[in-house]
Amino acid sequence: MDGLYRLPESFETSRYRLRRVTSQDASSIFDSYARDTTVTRYLGWRPHAELCETERFVENVAQEWETGRGYPLVVSPNSNPDDIIGMFHPHVEPGKVNYGYVLARSAWGNGCATEILTWLVEHALSHPTVFRTEAFCDVDNPASARVMEKAGMTREGILRRYFLHPNVSQCPRDCARYARIR
Repeated sequence: MDGLYRLPESFETSRYRLRRVTSQDASSIFDSYARDTTVTRYLGWRPHAELCETERFVENVAQEWETGRGYPLVVSPNSNPDDIIGMFHPHVEPGKVNYGYVLARSAWGNGCATEILTWLVEHALSHPTVFRTEAFCDVDNPASARVMEKAGMTREGILRRYFLHPNVSQCPRDCARYARIR
């Protein structure tokens, strides 16, 4: 295994199927979580009011696969591969991978995020060019913090006024940074 770190275009964990996002996924993403104000509370974007916003978003992030900058993946249960319930978005930088993720409310509390993030972190750290995996969450988002801890990440500290969560505040918010290294 040499060269740049890449993810497979599709793979499965024990309960979930992940695959490269495509423009055809926009409608499912919009209906599943992109317009939900509760789901998007701690994200860096406002809920989508119209499908065209989700279409533009998907078009933009889907191009990251070509550059190797990021690998946005839609998530579905293995039992129902047409039911998109979220997205994981690994961003690749030299020597490290940073994760963002979102799940529809219907997937909350079932261990979905932990199962997938654990797989992604272990996959990245098995590659010889990746030494660090990391993610962050708003300090008032303990559910996301628990996911990172269960995935084997360690809290490194608080990043003051680090990230703008426009659904919470118009000012950058404090965030907890988590990482797992090898």
